[in-house]
Amino acid sequence: MAGQKNVLLMVADDLGKQLSCYGAKGIQTPNIDKLAGQGTLFEYAFASTASCSGSRSVIYTGLHTHQNGQYGLASHRHHFVTFDHVETAPLLLNQIGHRTGIIGKIHVGPISIYPWEIKEESDTRDVAVISDQARSFFQNCKEDKKPFFLTIGFIDPHRDRTRGGFGNPHQYDPRIGEGTYTTEDVEIPSFMNDSPGARLELAEYYNSIHRLDQGVGFVLDALADSGLASSTLVIFLSDNGPPFMNSKTTLYDSGVQLPLIVKHPEKESAISRAMVSYIDILPTILDFVGHPAKVDPAQKRIGQSLLQNLGSTSDDTRFDRVFGSHTFHEVTNYWPTRFIRDRRYKYHRNLAWRLDFPFASDIYGSLSWEDVRNSGDKEIFLGKRKLKDYFFRGPEELYDLENDPLEVDNLAGDPRYHGLLDSMRTLLEEWQRRTEDPWLYRDGVSVWFNRYHFPAGLKIPDRLDFDVNRPGNVDVKAFNGNVTWGADVKSD
Repeated sequence: MAGQKNVLLMVADDLGKQLSCYGAKGIQTPNIDKLAGQGTLFEYAFASTASCSGSRSVIYTGLHTHQNGQYGLASHRHHFVTFDHVETAPLLLNQIGHRTGIIGKIHVGPISIYPWEIKEESDTRDVAVISDQARSFFQNCKEDKKPFFLTIGFIDPHRDRTRGGFGNPHQYDPRIGEGTYTTEDVEIPSFMNDSPGARLELAEYYNSIHRLDQGVGFVLDALADSGLASSTLVIFLSDNGPPFMNSKTTLYDSGVQLPLIVKHPEKESAISRAMVSYIDILPTILDFVGHPAKVDPAQKRIGQSLLQNLGSTSDDTRFDRVFGSHTFHEVTNYWPTRFIRDRRYKYHRNLAWRLDFPFASDIYGSLSWEDVRNSGDKEIFLGKRKLKDYFFRGPEELYDLENDPLEVDNLAGDPRYHGLLDSMRTLLEEWQRRTEDPWLYRDGVSVWFNRYHFPAGLKIPDRLDFDVNRPGNVDVKAFNGNVTWGADVKSD
């Protein structure tokens, strides 16, 4: 591959693994499947957070949300934005002469640190129009002999403003075939309940995915027609899991284990089992285009390039665990939590566990939730999880994913797992210190914000949460305040 190196990044909205290339039954996604057949399909790819703006900020910055400041949704009522000192993908690619552009959904800010040269922001689901804009972008870059970095933020398959719809009953460009999935076609995910409302919503969700799939095909056809496909790295992923209870806004696997397909123009197709995170996307892009910042001189970005994994089915011990953080969805949805996951076990640390787990507004208004709450069952379940266990979670959760992939049987209180619990907690806290996470708590307060008081003699009891029955901090084991933060933290 000589000459310019281009990057096409396509981001779906609220798409889980409901794709036939990921083994989903009842739905066919031929265009995404074709891309998977030409590139590398990652079986174990994880978003850092299960919320739209936060997840996109991680993709564009290579930093977790507690590092980059995009704590929640960047809407008009919330105004969460990325810190103004953070380097982003469009800023870095601009530096080396790439033409940067974004079409469709943006949903991060401020625009001053996301300086795409070409911004065609819209909320259209007309994927034919989106592809026409992409075609024009490709052609202009070809004529100007400019390498490019283009992001396409599809709206599909996000919910629309109705209670059970996904943008389907509208007139679109005649090039777009209408989806015909019915309530009988859908496969009920294991994290959901089978109910009339769920089936109706899933049918509409499938039809929205059907339109998304066509959009991916249109854009890839436009890229091929431009003659630039042989010099372009193509990345397809989603921001977070499906917009249903037990998934979106949770850090359970149903909310964060997502599709990731990467096509390198010079590598064969493969299925990779490497456990990768969205913090690895920016280093991969920078590595591909040859940007000197592929290794972050400030050592804030700890993700790794995936280039050597492309076209390879080999296990890679560099990628054997992932971490994530969630703090807000909507501004009223404060529920900070962190997780670490390896091949078998997953540990969640819930910082504000005394609060009810909050509702995203689109899920609260959904027909599927309406069915659940009015089921009349003596004991109400969400999938296999008791409803009360969804809303009221303990300070720690530990799951054996080999025997409990739905993360239902919490082992944190089982004495047989105390050694594993301690090990996972220690690894998570090392990561929190490495990433300077203000939500590393002891005694119910932030260690980060209280670190200045340790030299003056402050003793913080070495316990996760404040105990109102034992408030004293004298005759208790104290947390070691002499801890390192950032790049100085030793990692195994």
